[in-house]
Amino acid sequence: MLSAQDLALLQRTLGRELTDVEIACFENLWSEHCSYRSTRPLLRTLPAEGSAVLLGPGDDAAIVRFSDTCALAIAMESHNHPSYVDPYNGAATGVGGIVRDVLSMGARPIALMDPLYLGTLEQEKNRYLFEQIVSGIADYGNCIGVPVVRGELVFDHSYSGNPLVNVVCVGIVDPDRYITARAKQPGNHLVLIGSSTGRDGLGGASFASRDLAEDAGAAGPLNVQVGDPYTEKLLIDAILEMAESGKILSCRDLGAAGLAGASSEMASTFGAIIHADRVHLRETGMVPLEIMLAESQERMLVEVAPDDVPLVGRIAEKYDLGWSDVGEVISEHRYIVKFHGEVVADLPIDLLVGGAPLSTWDKKPYSAETPFVRPEGTIKDLALAILAHPEVARKDWVYAQYDQDVQLRTVSVHHDAAVLRLEDKALVLSCGCNPRHIYLKPFEGTANAVIENASNLACLGADPLCLVDCLNFASPEHPEVYWQLEQCVLGLGDAARRMKIPVVGGNVSLYNESDEFGTQIKPTPSLGMVGRGDVRRWTPPESGDLLALIGTTAPDFGGSVLDAVTGCGGHAPAMADPAVVAVVRDLVREGRVTAATDLSPGGLLAALVEVAPRSDVTLAGDPLEELFSETYGRFLVAVRDEAALAGVEHRIIGRVGGDALILRLKGETVIITPEELETALSSTTRLMRY
Repeated sequence: MLSAQDLALLQRTLGRELTDVEIACFENLWSEHCSYRSTRPLLRTLPAEGSAVLLGPGDDAAIVRFSDTCALAIAMESHNHPSYVDPYNGAATGVGGIVRDVLSMGARPIALMDPLYLGTLEQEKNRYLFEQIVSGIADYGNCIGVPVVRGELVFDHSYSGNPLVNVVCVGIVDPDRYITARAKQPGNHLVLIGSSTGRDGLGGASFASRDLAEDAGAAGPLNVQVGDPYTEKLLIDAILEMAESGKILSCRDLGAAGLAGASSEMASTFGAIIHADRVHLRETGMVPLEIMLAESQERMLVEVAPDDVPLVGRIAEKYDLGWSDVGEVISEHRYIVKFHGEVVADLPIDLLVGGAPLSTWDKKPYSAETPFVRPEGTIKDLALAILAHPEVARKDWVYAQYDQDVQLRTVSVHHDAAVLRLEDKALVLSCGCNPRHIYLKPFEGTANAVIENASNLACLGADPLCLVDCLNFASPEHPEVYWQLEQCVLGLGDAARRMKIPVVGGNVSLYNESDEFGTQIKPTPSLGMVGRGDVRRWTPPESGDLLALIGTTAPDFGGSVLDAVTGCGGHAPAMADPAVVAVVRDLVREGRVTAATDLSPGGLLAALVEVAPRSDVTLAGDPLEELFSETYGRFLVAVRDEAALAGVEHRIIGRVGGDALILRLKGETVIITPEELETALSSTTRLMRY
């Protein structure tokens, strides 16, 4: 609902009472989800320019040059609240929406990533949400033929009652022929293409901008859209054919705020008149408010010259899609909606789009780090517990549901980053962040998320081209949360500037908390990063290779998997030196290492199990620090000969080969057999499948 202050402001500005359609338009377009009322000044501090950036933030997707003949369209979005109310359809339509954002640029979607943040799996409700969310993403992506090539899974009690479903989509387009979402000229027509409009998704934008506890029970099924991936596949083909014809002048996905959102934002430079009675409908008896604000899926709005409307209609009909000539771009800066000739909305378009007043919130720093308490148990017991944690254990149950080879570009999808063949180069993709670290140190944790994703690309020899973000937080009305938000954006900007990685787009999702579980999510500035390099597949090292550790280890246990398993507390990692990323990238490019991985959740132990589960390793320092610390800016590499690391500060810790993982520690030797590894690493799969 519009606040009393907003409603009073609008009545004063317009000098009259508002119609129900006008109120609904403002309620959605002035929502946090659409207007970024709490974050606009912060977002402007992020570095958005770069030599490869053709179109930065502000459109449905960014456009970044990949080569002279190919550009990437990239976007990131959230579908959090709907994925709690209806996890299957909420997640599925999140995929559909982000794909259409990329499609609206005239780009062919080629890859998806899905960083997911869920409650702990001990609770049956969280297991149900996990299963349904993954199924929704898999089914929709598989049906439309766009592979999910990368993801992230984080499990923490703070997401109980409010899981986060973030999705990244990447597409390809001719760098000289991409489409934007801004109308080009008064007199052009606005044509709605795709599924018929029903009542599903009404108020979705405002629903996404409030605490799920508000109006408990009132957020019924109409708040969650139901997708049809088969129609989406037809829509993809139709829009691409229209784009190829050169007749689409601008294009926008119908997402948040439905037709009202798409048409007003598209025509915001000029103005628009919409005839709601011309919209092709799925249900009878729909009133203007429902027609304009419904968020029915698989719909696109295109701007075309009047003479080209019949051609666009024929292409839509060729793919068995409905279409309607619903409006016109006008020179007067007004947004007018008519229904059977009656004006039901007449607003200054600048007031509706971009006119929302900023929300200002108090901020309050906090300190959440606790002293480290050495956990009880043997090193082996702790090691097996960490390997069984769902963030470290194998994700086979999830990956098996995704068709990762569709479109035939996929080279490698596991380990540090995904690799797709694009022209004669590699498109390399990474995503995610560590919310536990970020909660303890918001600035440093977010900066490290940038460095961590760049590290994933470096392990495959790729340079970052750009990143997108999804800033997921609890209510900014809590001073501690707004401080988190500010610190995270500043940390993101600092690391991105240092590494010269432009932040080209993203999304903000606030009010992620739940009275049902008594939870506020940890700050989760989830990232998606894409890079370019030579085509290479991640390969394991060979028996006899030396294992070396690059980077300095500190006793960083706060927010670690060890902390999650034992509650040991401790300090979270400081911001890493990003210079080491370039060092490792060069080692990989020059072929001086046979394998490389960065150290992330689970520390050195998890990296060893990933790279060399059968090896003999000697560690002279404190066993907990050596194995389980999660200091950033560290890499485990394998080399044939130590001379390959000349000029690089490193420490040889062991050799690949043998029948087990042998850890020669200070004071003891721990042997983890392949059978013990298999039992630990398959724990999540067993839990979810049986």
